[in-house]
Amino acid sequence: MNCRPILKGIVNVLLVVVISGACAQNTKPMMTAAEAALYKGTDRFERLVEAAKKEGVVSIYHVYPGLPALLAEFTKKYGIKVKVWRSGSETVLQRIVSESRGNKFEVDLVQNNSPENEAAYREKLLQEVRSPFQADLIAQALPLHHHWVGFSIDVWVSAYNTNKIKKEDLPKTYQDLMDPKWKGLLGIEANNQAWFGSLLNEMGEESGLKTFNAIMSTNSMSFRKGHSLLTMMVSSGEVPLALTVYSWIPEQLKQKGAPIEYFPLQPLMAQTSTIGMLKKAPNPNAAVLLYDFLISDGQKLLADAAFIPVSKKISNPFLNVPMKFVDPSMAIDHQAKWLKVFEETITKRSK
Repeated sequence: MNCRPILKGIVNVLLVVVISGACAQNTKPMMTAAEAALYKGTDRFERLVEAAKKEGVVSIYHVYPGLPALLAEFTKKYGIKVKVWRSGSETVLQRIVSESRGNKFEVDLVQNNSPENEAAYREKLLQEVRSPFQADLIAQALPLHHHWVGFSIDVWVSAYNTNKIKKEDLPKTYQDLMDPKWKGLLGIEANNQAWFGSLLNEMGEESGLKTFNAIMSTNSMSFRKGHSLLTMMVSSGEVPLALTVYSWIPEQLKQKGAPIEYFPLQPLMAQTSTIGMLKKAPNPNAAVLLYDFLISDGQKLLADAAFIPVSKKISNPFLNVPMKFVDPSMAIDHQAKWLKVFEETITKRSK
């Protein structure tokens, strides 16, 4: 009897078993949401990329107009598809709360303003994340609890139409806006109660209210819902000077040839736009990889498009300009009061 074929077959089977065992040892198990978010091993990046590519997709709800371009670059770099849904800040918050209560877990990341994501944290919807890229960010971008992170800064600046107003005539303080020469020229965004409440805290509530009551009594101002719409009104000349637009909007319009410039009035208020990972993210590895991308590679992409990054490594026009950030916890706790004061002082008296 010739035993060689039998022995050869046994050897081949043993080789397959050994190789399979070695491969199994080299292939690490997929990490859970908490494991992926908190993992600090030296192979962190490699594990995230490998696992994220197996997941193949990541889902994000967002409010930010500049985000799609960054997501496209993420997909280009890693080959991972990004599913997006965009709406207003309150609607995005309401959706993740509603879906969680209905045991529906389809979203991995939520991008929203800091007060809304702080509210999501209070609802215990967000996962704490520890990323090596957090060390590169300004202090205001990272709360102590690490359940959301700022990835850009919205700075409320004033903007004016350069065909309607000369630079040398611009106000230098809010008190300057009490001058009757501004009658019929001023505009404001309709949902800026967090800006207004935070501004009054900086000015002193009594002094601030006195100033704005005088402005409204003498000159009034129109209001528009939406920072982009208000800025477009400045660009067209319909609103010659707007008090509350995000800095990146007039800058982007100016680059397209619009007759618009922005300038800061002190106290200059700002707010972080943030990202949070859901505790029950269905694609946690891809979620953490995208989270890392937005606060690392994404920072330069934001700056190139005139948005304001949170990375200390990237230059921006406000690096040496004093700014006061909206406290997200205070914005939640004082929301009703700030809204009432804003409406009574500004919007209900606007013309």
